[in-house]
Amino acid sequence: MSNKASIKEIVIDGETYVPKGSQPEMASSDGMKFVIIRSLYSGVHAGYLLSRDGSEVKLADSIRIWYWSGAATLSQLAMDGPANPIRCKFAMSLPEITVLGVCEVIPCTEKAKIAIEGVTAWKV
Repeated sequence: MSNKASIKEIVIDGETYVPKGSQPEMASSDGMKFVIIRSLYSGVHAGYLLSRDGSEVKLADSIRIWYWSGAATLSQLAMDGPANPIRCKFAMSLPEITVLGVCEVIPCTEKAKIAIEGVTAWKV
């Protein structure tokens, strides 16, 4: 068994290059990024980033993420989506929301966006 690590990137004249296709496709629509945000007061939301002004964020097609299953962290959720969507508790989508006290904005991959949007809305 070899202890050699595979090359993930190379630096030439101060510029970093990565192999084509090694970066995940990030999700966007009409120039808007699909993101997961974490706020101090209203929890976690996923949606299209309309604007950000300091800790105030406006999202379109926003989904409140109350509970997720199958991802250890929000970072993994943003990259892979939920592995156990049937156990997730995501609220219905809102056309637009303004969230205050945002402390984290994480861009999502296309794979994660599709998985997040595919979770059935949790209702009582």
